[in-house]
Amino acid sequence: MHVIGTVGLPGSGKGEAATVAREAGIPVVTMGDVVRQETADRGLDPATDHGAVAQALRDEDGPTAIAQRSLPMIEDRLENHDAVLVDGIRSDDEVDIFEDAFGDDFTLVSIEAPAEIRRERLDDRGRDAGAADGGESLEERDERELGWGMGEAMADADVVVENTDTLAAFHERVREIITTDADLQVDQ
Repeated sequence: MHVIGTVGLPGSGKGEAATVAREAGIPVVTMGDVVRQETADRGLDPATDHGAVAQALRDEDGPTAIAQRSLPMIEDRLENHDAVLVDGIRSDDEVDIFEDAFGDDFTLVSIEAPAEIRRERLDDRGRDAGAADGGESLEERDERELGWGMGEAMADADVVVENTDTLAAFHERVREIITTDADLQVDQ
């Protein structure tokens, strides 16, 4: 069993790391999906209200609310797979939840890129509402997520990936990370 968590600021490449895992046959639990579902359940727009609902969950149920909601999904996937990638850890408190649950079988990967590169990626995606569209600016998103303890989680990561090269190079680096554990059997 192995659980690989990814942490990084918006646009750093967490979703691309999840793509590599899926291609390798490793199931992915996306913590943002927990927030998107809660946003929809509250009758709000995930494009503009995602951050507010994420904060509300933490205010209502504590800083580990989203990690706690993700644990059953991770455990479910581990019943039929040797590994799971957890996409989108946002705080050191969430890291603690996964370390407590999975011990030495948990690896935290920090995915990092400069703000200007991340901004270009988010603009290219077209799905992220920026300040001009009634959403948050990248700076506001960074500040909110760093306020949850993301910087501490990134600093404590087991592995750091600088995602500033080509997409192919990034994919290769992620593939190397997820295949270093002998328990991970990946078709290449």
